[in-house]
Amino acid sequence: MKDLNLTRLNTSSPYSFWRDGEIYYLKTDFDIVYAVSFDQETVRGYDTYWFNLANTSDKPSPNDKKLMLSIISVIEEFFNNNPDILLYICDTANGQQAQRDRLFLRWFHGYKQQQKFCLQTTTIMDEDEANYLAMIVQKSNPHLNDILKMFNEETTMFKENK
Repeated sequence: MKDLNLTRLNTSSPYSFWRDGEIYYLKTDFDIVYAVSFDQETVRGYDTYWFNLANTSDKPSPNDKKLMLSIISVIEEFFNNNPDILLYICDTANGQQAQRDRLFLRWFHGYKQQQKFCLQTTTIMDEDEANYLAMIVQKSNPHLNDILKMFNEETTMFKENK
């Protein structure tokens, strides 16, 4: 993955980011620190990156529009430098994954991202626990149809094997 351009990111984000190694951090007005990182995986020959967002302060996070805009800025900056696939799975901690999924989808759809990006979502059950998975890819990606087909086939395989 090509690194995020912090200057450009901090120009578009209401919260300032800093970097420590491979992890990008931001601190909100509520003194909550979030860590953002990306883990690479190759799926059927495509470079994919897991988007990781973690509240490292272990404090409840209030509804924060500036956080939403900052996370959208990170996604946009990722795609400025990387034409790849971004995957996101909601953290299952505290059984709040459904709420996290709704929040992420509201953030994504509320900021007109559907004009530039294609978002596919699915839910995969693991025993009695729902795992909410999303894939984001640029609509301009020349392999978009193949990528969407691959996502559907891969997630269907996981659903059928559970």
